[in-house]
This record gives sequence, C-alpha cells and structure tokens, in this order.
Amino acid sequence: MSEHTIPLFQLVDRSLLATLMKRTGSGASVSVRELATRAGVSRSTVGNLLSGEQEAVFYPAACQIATAIGVDVLILFTPTGRATRHSSPSRLQAAA
Repeated sequence: MSEHTIPLFQLVDRSLLATLMKRTGSGASVSVRELATRAGVSRSTVGNLLSGEQEAVFYPAACQIATAIGVDVLILFTPTGRATRHSSPSRLQAAA
C-alpha cells in the first residue's frame, strides 16, 4: 500500500468564519450543525474551528467547508506548509 500526503490548511481567522456563517454566499445564515452537514464534516470540527480549539483541517475538509459557505478556500484557509502522511484507506476516505 502506498503512502499518501494530505496537506493541512489553517483557518485564517475564526471571527471571519463566524461572520461568513451569518451571511453565506447565498445570503442566508448557516448554523454549526447545518454547515457541518453541508460540508460533510463533524459538528465538533466546525465548533472547534470557531472556538479556536482546532486551528487546521485537512485540505479536502477545508474545501468542503468553504464550498458550503460559498467562498473560495483561500478566503478561509491557508496552507500550513506541513502535510501528514497516511497509509490507511479509511483515514484517506474520511479526509476526502
């Protein structure tokens, strides 16, 4: 089984995430639960990003969150310059 690299993306500003959740690309607001569902990530991931407990997510999750809000991924997240290596197919599927 080959080893894969998944880049981490750091949230630029948690207050920006909160602001964009109040007025998404469609003009509607979105709750933590709704954003998590739309993005296909856990509620705890969204909640932890908002609280500052979590500062980064894998690239696929960053894209999914940004898409669910209706903005480009680089509006909310920036590459950290680090990547993590995973060989577990289940871990890769969860990150996608």
